[in-house]
Amino acid sequence: MERGLYIAASGMLAEMVRQDQLANDLANASTPGYKADRSSQRSFGDLMLSNSQTGQQIGRLGLGARIGAITTDMTPGPIRDTGEPLDLAVVGEGFFGVQTPQGVRYTRNGQFTADGNGNLVTREGYQVLGRNGEPVRVGTDGKVDPRRVGVFNVNNPNKVGENMFTGAAGGQAAGQVRAGALEGSGADPARTMVDLIASFRAFESGQRVVRTIDDTLQKAANQVGTTG
Repeated sequence: MERGLYIAASGMLAEMVRQDQLANDLANASTPGYKADRSSQRSFGDLMLSNSQTGQQIGRLGLGARIGAITTDMTPGPIRDTGEPLDLAVVGEGFFGVQTPQGVRYTRNGQFTADGNGNLVTREGYQVLGRNGEPVRVGTDGKVDPRRVGVFNVNNPNKVGENMFTGAAGGQAAGQVRAGALEGSGADPARTMVDLIASFRAFESGQRVVRTIDDTLQKAANQVGTTG
């Protein structure tokens, strides 16, 4: 089978993964506390070409591309005031702790509300944890004391969906909670759109390579093979 087909197809598959990542970033461009992903590509091992008669090395032939790694940019985003008393932002390093059915999760999204029992919860209804892991109570005035909200240091945070992370908690972080504010999204819409367009162009280039190789093979089978 033509090796070029595999090389072009591997590049197209890598771009499909990258497009999914970029589309997710673009969809969360306005999500408070969202952290954008960055994907990097790398090549498979190269094949060393040599002269079959003399054994002299000619050069290397790439065997295709793949996604090398997808990393999350944990740089703190800009803080904007909202005036909502239950909107909280972590200024500096650290995460809010959230109790979910799957266990404790961590997030930078401080767009909270109060449940029927007067506890501070996320929009999904998950309980926000205090400094010692206890529930955070909302006062009768509809506010919370930012000093009671836990800010946790999380080692090796890993995305698990719903703008939340897992990881090994390492005690209280140095960040401070600010009330009436939210951290902006880490996804830049303009940059993400440019990267998405570039990825589509790369994918289309792979399609053209596959189409060209297919046409060449068709001619080799239908024309060259029938030459008398």
